[in-house]
Formats: sequence, C-alpha cells, structure tokens
Amino acid sequence: MTQRALILGAGLVSQPIIDYLLEKTDFLLTVADIREEQARHALKDNPRGIAESLDVSDEDALTDLVKQADIVVSLLPVPFHPTVARACIRTGRSMINASYVTEEIRALDDQASEADVLLLCELGLDPGIDHMSAMQIIQDIRDRGGKIMSFQSVCGGLPAPEANDNPFGYKFSWSPLGVLMAGTSSAQYLADGELVQLEERELFPSAWPIEIDGMELEAYPNRDSMSYQKIYGMQNVRKLLRGTLRNRGWSPLLQSMKDLNLLNMDDLGLQDPFSFAEMVRKLNGFEGENLQAETARHLGIPPDHEIMQAFEWLGVFDKVGKKWDCDTALKCTAELMNSKMAYAEGERDMIVLNHEFIGEFPDHREIITSTLVDYGTEAGSSMARTVSLPIAIAVRLFLEGRIEARGVRIPVIPEIYEPILAELAEMGISFKETKEIEAL
Repeated sequence: MTQRALILGAGLVSQPIIDYLLEKTDFLLTVADIREEQARHALKDNPRGIAESLDVSDEDALTDLVKQADIVVSLLPVPFHPTVARACIRTGRSMINASYVTEEIRALDDQASEADVLLLCELGLDPGIDHMSAMQIIQDIRDRGGKIMSFQSVCGGLPAPEANDNPFGYKFSWSPLGVLMAGTSSAQYLADGELVQLEERELFPSAWPIEIDGMELEAYPNRDSMSYQKIYGMQNVRKLLRGTLRNRGWSPLLQSMKDLNLLNMDDLGLQDPFSFAEMVRKLNGFEGENLQAETARHLGIPPDHEIMQAFEWLGVFDKVGKKWDCDTALKCTAELMNSKMAYAEGERDMIVLNHEFIGEFPDHREIITSTLVDYGTEAGSSMARTVSLPIAIAVRLFLEGRIEARGVRIPVIPEIYEPILAELAEMGISFKETKEIEAL
C-alpha cells in the first residue's frame, strides 16, 4: 500500500521538502495550512499531492488528518508542536520537526515510547545539521582513542555578500519574530572549565568578532549550550559553546533596540492607526519635540552615530500613522524590519556553520575545524533547503523502516545522522574540514 506523509505548514521553508518527497519518492503527500491556497500552490498541481485547510486549534480536524498519515512533519510555529505531538501519540503516528525540544515535548517521551511513536525534533539546520555533523566528528575522535577537550559551534543565516546592502547586514529567510525572540533569551556555556551564565541584557554585549572562510563576522552565545553536555557526551570538556553568527554590527544595533524597549513583549495599548515614532515615544516616555535627539541621549550616543543612521533607514522615527498587525513592540518591530529587510526577487541568502574541536590523544592534540558555507539557488533559499531537506530525508528513511528509534529524540545517533549527512553531501551540502596536529 502506498504510504502517506502529512506536512503541517506551507510557509517559508516548506517548498524543498515538498519537492523532494514528490520527486524522489512515490509517497502520497498531504500539505495542510490555515491557507489552503498556499498549500495548493506549494504542491504545484502534482497528482500525488492533496492540499487541505487546517486550523491546528481544531483538534478533531487535526486528529483526523494525522490518522490518515504514516508520518507527520510539523513546520508550524513552536507553540503548536505539543498539540501535534499529542495527536500523533493518540493515533500512533510519528512526528518530525526542526524546533528545539521544549519541556512540554520532553514530558511526552514515555507516552511516545509506549505508543511506539518517534518524536524526532531539532532536525533542521541549527538545530539539526549542526548536531549531526558535530556528532560525526566527535564519534570519529572517540573511535581513534581521543577525548574532546573543547567544542565551539556557531551558525547563522545571512545575505550573500552581493545582497548585503542594508545597515543591519541581515535579511529575513525565516520568521522575523523568531529571529528577534531568539535575541531576548538568556544563555549559558562553558569556558575554561567554568560555567558562564548570561542574563538577557548581557547577550548582545558578549558578542565577539570571528573570521570564517575569509568573512568577518560576529558571534554570540545561543541559549543553553550546557544542555548538550550530556547529549554530546562531553562531561570532561573545558569549553562548550554553541553560538549565533551575524555580520558585524548586528549586536550593538539589536542591543540598542532592546534599550529602546523595541523588543518588549507587553501589550502596547495603542489604537490603529499609529506611527512607529509614536510607539517609541510611548515605550520610553519621551516628550520632547526632537525624537532623534531624545533617542540619542537615551542611548548615550551622538545624534549622527551609525546606530542612529541605521534606525533612520529602518523607519524607527517615521511619523506617518498606519494600521499594524501587531499588539506588542516586539511584533511591530518584526513587522517593520520584515518590510525593509526581506529578500528581493533573485537575491541569494547564505548559510555559514562552523565547528571547532580540540581532541586530545595519548601523544598529540588535534585542532579540527569543519565549515559549511552554502548559498541559495534558483530552486530556493539556502535556509529553506538546509532546514527542510534533513527532514525530507528522515521522512523517507522512516517510511523505509531504516529509523527504529522511538520516543523523543534528536539526531545524535548514527542510524539518523550518517545517512542524512551522506545524502546532503550528494546534494552539495557538505563540510570542508581542516586539521592541525600538535605534539604533546
């Protein structure tokens, strides 16, 4: 009997997985989105595809769709994953997504195992390809009798050099809200054997310059690196840090946005139409006539500072009222940034992922650097390809019976990461590795 895959969500990263499953398998494919037309467009009239309209909050409708599938892919926003996961457990269906394992998902581990269900999470780019490529090198070092002494992994989606044409050095290839929310989290990591804990306000000031493949970038810690100490088996490591990559200048700009309360998640209490300048005044209690001068004083920078110039370009001081699809400063800021920082037709994005290991052996030390640089193509953005193709391959592997794991998992076991990395390499998504050897 022909097997069926269900994809929930037909947004920015869905097209490569839809194309892969329709071109490389004979599976039937249902794509469900709150906008059925978007799902239909993504399927391109393929006879093996069915478009459905779905409001995930309608649990009966969700359960009916899940029941008809052999595997479910959730490309929905993070808050919807537990609802989908519970529907999968009820119906005995497995689920794959690219999002971090939340406490709510982790709590479903026993139920999923008992139901013979796999909830495979963190199978995108970051998290995802970063886990798999790191574990492949970690396992190689261990197989050769070495110990991991240091591990740093940084990753970012950026505009390709020719598309880097705005003061922020950034364009959105995935959810603007998700990008900004990631910058409102705390972080912790290990350095020189000591735990470093950063509060939210310390995140962007902790950024450091880094050069990768000739590109001058900056990096800052990405959430909780310590949660991967046990997962990666690095209990004795001296350094463990996972970070986010951006073009230089991003961190001070985002910190200034924080200082202006533009990433605030409280209800605004403003009625449409209102201007962004009006919102800035309300958020900060500014009452003077010259908003730019008041903003510069508040930030402690000169009025002609490059941060002020970037804000002017973005429209932070715009006085024209408009209707907004937002009720918090964070959402309004994401809406404004997306309107000015979206990719134009034909512009390429770029993925940069860099691992640095120090492995210690009985008679020598190895410093291993592994780097992935990937560019968008006519077939789609690099972000979309690197997030969704690992999921697409995993769907095929699962339906072919080649993934036996059950319960809540991430892709750090060989039966998952070895075949996925091998097929990604065949598609041109592969790492360049260098190694320095030092005698002990």
